[in-house]
Amino acid sequence: QVQLVESGGGLVQPGGSLNLSCVASGDALDYNSIGWFRQAPGKEREVVALLNGAGDQTYYTNSVKRRFTISKNAKNTVYLQMNSLEPEDTAVYYCAAGHRRTTYAGDFDYWGQGTQVTVSS
Repeated sequence: QVQLVESGGGLVQPGGSLNLSCVASGDALDYNSIGWFRQAPGKEREVVALLNGAGDQTYYTNSVKRRFTISKNAKNTVYLQMNSLEPEDTAVYYCAAGHRRTTYAGDFDYWGQGTQVTVSS
């Protein structure tokens, strides 16, 4: 059974920080890409940040570069440290893992249930 379980979302003021966590278990341990997507109301799901399977290569979408940092620990927990949050970052954030090296959401095989991030004063 593949499981990705996210936590850490919430309400934060503009300029604030949040740290999202995703615990991967089961067959999800055998992946070539893992990371975070987000989906705002009325918008398509978009990639935010990704790691390769070894955890030594990263990808960030332009709008989060120098604000967000993705990392992974030895126990297959993936983190997304989000700093300088903006109202435009408001969305449901999903953890995803897959066997392909890709940034396209449709190519990811495993998904978590999502965690809401709301940036508002």
